[in-house]
Amino acid sequence: MTEKDFIPSPYTTGKTEGKVTYKSPSNIALVKYWGKKEHQIPANPSISFTLDTCATTTTVSYKKLEDTASDFSFDLLFEGRPKEDFKPKISTFLKRTEPYLPFIKDYHFTIETSNSFPHSSGIASSASGMSALALCLMELERELTPNMDTDFFNRKASFLARLGSGSACRSIHGNLMQWGAHKDTRNSSDLFAIKYPYKVHQVFKNFQDTILLVDKGSKQVSSSLGHNLMHDHPFAEKRFDQAHKNLTKLKKVFEEGDLSEFIKIVEGEALTLHAMMMTSMPYFILMKPNTLEIINKIWAFRASSKTHVCFTLDAGANVHVLYPEREKEKVYQFINNELVAYCENGQYICDQIGNGAEKL
Repeated sequence: MTEKDFIPSPYTTGKTEGKVTYKSPSNIALVKYWGKKEHQIPANPSISFTLDTCATTTTVSYKKLEDTASDFSFDLLFEGRPKEDFKPKISTFLKRTEPYLPFIKDYHFTIETSNSFPHSSGIASSASGMSALALCLMELERELTPNMDTDFFNRKASFLARLGSGSACRSIHGNLMQWGAHKDTRNSSDLFAIKYPYKVHQVFKNFQDTILLVDKGSKQVSSSLGHNLMHDHPFAEKRFDQAHKNLTKLKKVFEEGDLSEFIKIVEGEALTLHAMMMTSMPYFILMKPNTLEIINKIWAFRASSKTHVCFTLDAGANVHVLYPEREKEKVYQFINNELVAYCENGQYICDQIGNGAEKL
C-alpha cells in the first residue's frame, strides 16, 4: 500500500454530531525504533509487546460546523481540565492527517483524555494517546463511509497514529506488533504496524512487564530530538542494520520459545538504544544511577535463580522488567525485596501483554 490508498473517495453519507470513546494501550519495544525519515517513516523496523493496563482513554465529541473552518476547531481536556500545552501537538497531528481525513475542518471537536498511569512516569503516553485519538477520528470516518471493512479501518488507524507518534502505530492491536519494512517479514510496512505474522510460542503469550519508576521527571532531551540526532550519527547505519538482523533472529526465538536468546536480543537492544544517545552529538545520558543498580541486580538474580527475568528500557531512566508468567511469583518477590528500593517513592506498575485498543 501507499499513502494514496488512505486518501478517501468523496463521502457517501453525512453525520451532524456524535461521540466516540476508545481505550488504547501503550507498548514496549523489544527491537527499538530510533531515528526517522520525513513523514514519520522509521529508519529501522521495530517490534513491541502491546501492554494491557497502561492505557489512555479518549472521548471525542464532534459537532458539524455551519461552514468549513479555516483552522482546526477543538478543545482539549486532560483528566477533566483544559490542557493548553498539549494543544500544539494535537494541531500538528491534525495538520498531518488532514489529507487523509478531509472532514476534520468541518467539525468542532471536544477531546477528553486521561491515562491509567501517572503522566511523566516514563510510560509512552504519546503511543497510547495518539493511537486512541486516531481510532476516534477513524470511527467518525467509518460513519461517513459505512462500507469500510475492519482490516482497512485498523491499517488506516495505525497509519494515522504514526503521524502523531511513531510508536503509536504499534498500539492499535496486540499482542506482538511489528512496524517498518523488513525483508524477512511478509506484509511489513513503513506506513503502519502489522500483527506479527509468524508462530509465537506459548511462553510469550502472557509475558509480564513490571515498570520500575526510577525517575518521574521530564527528560532532558525529548524523543523527537533524539531521533533527529541519528541523521549524522557515526554509528547510525550499523545500528539500523543491527535492528534488521535482530528481527530476523527473533523469528526462530519466538517460534521455539528460546528465552535465553530472547534475553540477549532484548537487553542488547535496550543498551544499544542508550549507547546511541551517549554517542550522539550533542551526547546525552537518560539512565540514572538507580537504572544501573537495577540492571546489575537483575543480572545477579537471573544467574542465581535460573529464572528468565530480563530488562528493557525506553528513552528514559525507568526499567521494564520482563518475565514469563510461569515465573511470576518468584520474580515478583525479587522485585519487592530488592528493586522497589531504587524506584522514586517506591512506585512501580504491574502490567502484562495485552490485546490492543478497544472501543468503549
